[in-house]
Amino acid sequence: MMRVPYVHVDAFASRAFSGNQAAVMVLGEWLPDALLQQIAAENMFAETAFLVPTPGGAADFELRWFAPACEVALCGHATLAAGHVVLRQDAEREVIRFATRKAGVLAVSRAGAGYELALPAIPTDDAPPAGIAEGLGAEPAELAWSDKGYLIACYGSEAEVRALAPDMAQLASLGDMAFIATARGQQTDVVSRVFVPGAGIPEDSVTGSAHAALAPFWTARLGTESFSAHQASERGGDLGVRLAGDKAMLTGQCVTMAEGLYYLPG
Repeated sequence: MMRVPYVHVDAFASRAFSGNQAAVMVLGEWLPDALLQQIAAENMFAETAFLVPTPGGAADFELRWFAPACEVALCGHATLAAGHVVLRQDAEREVIRFATRKAGVLAVSRAGAGYELALPAIPTDDAPPAGIAEGLGAEPAELAWSDKGYLIACYGSEAEVRALAPDMAQLASLGDMAFIATARGQQTDVVSRVFVPGAGIPEDSVTGSAHAALAPFWTARLGTESFSAHQASERGGDLGVRLAGDKAMLTGQCVTMAEGLYYLPG
């Protein structure tokens, strides 16, 4: 029986039972993809982060993320959680770098009581496929689209975003796309909700990668390089967002909820 360390982290959370749940598992070497997918499906979190140490390389670890239904190309909250797990084991370390397969090298650094995560900013344009937002259930004031799999639907008020009741089956039929409903916020500069039913995540709790798309979208409209953001899911979570060139810099805290061993067949 193989025993793998397991840590359950609430990311973009300042208190327990908020933010977005992630499992972080540090492996000695890569397991078969089918087994990684089975573990992620067993965990049933939005993402499970798998790490393999790479001493002496350009990064400290290789990092991959699996949702319950598929491997994903970019995940912010599970990267923040992975940085939290590694950095809390080394009080002298200020930054940790992860080599990913599709998003390049990502860095998590200490920032006050929490962390700062650097993600590649995701630009969007104004020409999404026709009818793509119909499953959201309400007509947005503006649409922006990235062929990397992100749709931003901008509404006129926070109340409209909170009232959305999407047709998850219709959204899921379009694949593992992230549908980002957003508006100017009441308590924060920006509010959002994110739906990814095609990846097995009907509504995500707090989505770092979505804010990598919201960073260039909202800084252009707010006329500022940084803003505060709240993701209005049932659990809820808060982020600081700053656009720095081609990087979206996200700040937030993490809470460790559970630790143990995962037992896998040898």
